[in-house]
Amino acid sequence: MNGDGDERMDEGTTGTGGFDLGRLLAERGGERYELHARHLNHQLPRMLHTIGFDKVYVRAEGAHFWDDEGNDYLDMLAGFGVMGLGRHHPVVRKALHDVLDAQLADLTRFDCQPLPGLLAERLLAHSPHLERVFFGNSGTEAVETALKFARYATGRPRILYCAHAFHGLTAGALSVNGEDGFRTGFAPLLPDTQIPLGDLAALEGELRRGDVAALVVEPIQGKGVHEAPPGYLRAAQELLHRHKALLIADEVQTGLGRTGEFYAYQHEAGVEPDLVCVAKALSGGYVPVGATLGKDWIFKKVYSSMDRVLVHSASFGSNAQAMAAGLAVLAVMADEDLVAHARTTGDLLRGRLAALVDEYELLHQVRGRGLMIGIEFGRPSSLGLRSRWTMLQAARKGLFAQMVVVPLLQKHRILTQVSGDHLEVIKLIPPLVVDEKDVDRFVTAFRAVMDEAHAGGSLMWEFGRTLVKQAVANR
Repeated sequence: MNGDGDERMDEGTTGTGGFDLGRLLAERGGERYELHARHLNHQLPRMLHTIGFDKVYVRAEGAHFWDDEGNDYLDMLAGFGVMGLGRHHPVVRKALHDVLDAQLADLTRFDCQPLPGLLAERLLAHSPHLERVFFGNSGTEAVETALKFARYATGRPRILYCAHAFHGLTAGALSVNGEDGFRTGFAPLLPDTQIPLGDLAALEGELRRGDVAALVVEPIQGKGVHEAPPGYLRAAQELLHRHKALLIADEVQTGLGRTGEFYAYQHEAGVEPDLVCVAKALSGGYVPVGATLGKDWIFKKVYSSMDRVLVHSASFGSNAQAMAAGLAVLAVMADEDLVAHARTTGDLLRGRLAALVDEYELLHQVRGRGLMIGIEFGRPSSLGLRSRWTMLQAARKGLFAQMVVVPLLQKHRILTQVSGDHLEVIKLIPPLVVDEKDVDRFVTAFRAVMDEAHAGGSLMWEFGRTLVKQAVANR
């Protein structure tokens, strides 16, 4: 840091008892992986070292970040969807500075501050059939709130959820998680029931038992990027209401413009969920925040008297920083027309990738909406590639997708992710601010990786053998 920066830093730390964040990071930042291995989840640095993802990122802006050698990386992951506006949007940064400078009497718990009401008002404007909001601290907490409210409002115990769904990892949310890998070893869970996404007969069969409070569903599942079939949400809503049960839309990842509509359920006419869960991108990635939007009668039943005023609350819910960030995010989305941008840029990216399906036999399908795109790989037809594919599948499904993710980062400096355990799918959920230049960069890099895989590139397939050995060793 230059002299001017040091001077500003010293001025900013006056009266903090000697704590100097800049100095601490300068002195100890290089220990990041060792500190994590010693004190946090020891498997994370081990995994990152194994696949070569152990980078040292030092700066970020928009849809890009830079490592300690000055290399530029394209972010197609957005912090699992948290960075909807990209990193460090100036409007959100200013809002956070402003709210801290305002020195509000925040979280007294026995007053009504203006920011939560203003953010609720603006969120509800995007779903006018809903009237009230509960603010928590995460997507999982938003789902937990919806589950509790649905049970209390209906007086029924059971929640239906879909196979392969992901709704969070706390005990209640885990009970409606459709991935066994997350559930194993944490039983007993709540008495909820899994049904296939899109299966109306299965839904109706469960509803006939008369004990179902709600169906919770992602309009587009994050794991594998599977969209509810056309007409399913509307038909499910009608069945649920006929049996006096509720529809909960989990928009934690799909909401706030990700799919080219403000909420993904809005792609289907006539769908009006009783409860909607929002989080991730709502604060621009700065402050943990979650929101559960719902119908007036549901909230009035939960909070039915003054004795029940705190029957469901959150210590840090509605905090001023989160509320200010949320208001700034919604303002930026409107000013920069990011919902439409996500739709057009997503159509461009998905269209260019879909055009490659006939060109590469390992590429099976490209699907999704807006800037939520799944790239699925499948069994090739040629003998040479088929034998290699079979080797990977015998060890562990999902290894080929990992073989694509790694060179995208190592050779092309593009960060992506495999879309779930044992899935041969890469998910793209970049910041909504990515542009045509970023699309060109990704498609060019993806084509290069596909060319190498189909040509039998020794380095790529050698890495595949390394992954096979590791998968077998971990059985």
